[in-house]
Amino acid sequence: MIHTEGLTKHYGELVAVDNVNFDVQPGEIFGFLGPNGAGKTTTIKMLVGMLKPTSGKVVIGDIDALASPLEAKAILGYIPDRPYLYDKLTAMEFLQFVGGLYAMTQAEVVHLGDELLEMFELSEWSDQLIENFSHGMKQRLIMSAALLHKPKVLVIDEPMVGLDPKGARLVKRIFRQLAESGRTVFMSTHTLEIAEEVCDRIAIINKGHIIAKGTMDELRQSDAANDGGLESIFLELTGGHDVAEMVSVLRE
Repeated sequence: MIHTEGLTKHYGELVAVDNVNFDVQPGEIFGFLGPNGAGKTTTIKMLVGMLKPTSGKVVIGDIDALASPLEAKAILGYIPDRPYLYDKLTAMEFLQFVGGLYAMTQAEVVHLGDELLEMFELSEWSDQLIENFSHGMKQRLIMSAALLHKPKVLVIDEPMVGLDPKGARLVKRIFRQLAESGRTVFMSTHTLEIAEEVCDRIAIINKGHIIAKGTMDELRQSDAANDGGLESIFLELTGGHDVAEMVSVLRE
């Protein structure tokens, strides 16, 4: 459902993403990890059509996202790391606004919106102004909006930011349900425990390059795996072991 080939992005002389290649299958939760500045958000923005690659290819479903961006976006839902909401709208009014962008009828928005608000435990807040929502509630509303047009592919940048443990558990369960229904979930996160628990496969990017890719079992078989945990693998591959050891000493 997602295919990249030679995906590259230059900002002047800076190469932010360099020849990135991966495939994400239908029904898969794919984790995309990397340290700050590794190229995660730049890659995501190219996937969803917010940035034009310097070179390379992005295919969403069977649609060339560069040649047919509107068609690609019609089957894609995107949840950015810092979503924007209109605080003076109610939750349902916001969903109606989003539904209008996808040419959905008001009846379709109300029907599917009610289902999604219930799924994300926001039903009783349907007619409340968004300005009264907690950060976690706003995050769940954004997820509802991203799923409103029934996208085949969901791209999420830091989905658990601002969610309490109950909200995080709810969102993880929904992601798994989406994957089991055949939809594709592409998820970037700094929370390694979440990635290890939820993702079917994981790719690690560092300095613009994919440096590891596979299932947890495949990553554990790599030379970077010391104790079998994703944190150990991630730190070894991205050069963070010295920092981790220093933090361990300070804790002791």
